[in-house]
Amino acid sequence: MNQFPEDIYTEPSNVDYDTLKNLGPLAALAGVWEGTRGLDVKPKALGPKKQAYVERMDLQPIDPVTNGPQLLYGLRYYTHVVKPAQVKTYHEQVGYWLWEPATGAIIHTLSIPRAQVVMAYGKASADAKEFEVSATRDHESFGIRSSPFLEYAFRTVEFHMKVTVNADGTWSYEEDTVLMIRGAAEPFHHTDRNTLSKVAEPRPNTLALKS
Repeated sequence: MNQFPEDIYTEPSNVDYDTLKNLGPLAALAGVWEGTRGLDVKPKALGPKKQAYVERMDLQPIDPVTNGPQLLYGLRYYTHVVKPAQVKTYHEQVGYWLWEPATGAIIHTLSIPRAQVVMAYGKASADAKEFEVSATRDHESFGIRSSPFLEYAFRTVEFHMKVTVNADGTWSYEEDTVLMIRGAAEPFHHTDRNTLSKVAEPRPNTLALKS
């Protein structure tokens, strides 16, 4: 049975242009956040290495998006990470968090300047305080694409991310990026986790300001 409608052109008539009111479980992520107790476990030649990090994440609402009858609300984000007391960028990332109210779908896209992109998927209720998204290298839609060198040396085969909205107004994430490293027999779990505190409120999306 086809999960999509036969009419793929007609746009929905129930679009609310105030994205911040329609983000479902993503609403708690909107704004500017900082986390000072990040922990990265990464691969090195001698084995796993733990690295503390400090993070700033800016998530701002975008105007509603339609794909014909499909309606999505979302946040555009930029993440910047440094090691404690350093200025040099340790990691940066851009992408979108998207919510589809009609289906409960959550879509997380990310792009990093190591020449890699990911689109991960999950489902949750509109009032969920915890949700997960995942992607696999061979999935037709929710997959992972990497540069030739990364495919050769550090092939990413799975990506998992769990988000928890905490009662104190913070939110936390746990990431597991599963790598097949050249010369290693077993997969390596490259993990990251942090708890983020809000430092600034989100700015309303353009159409919400004009309506």
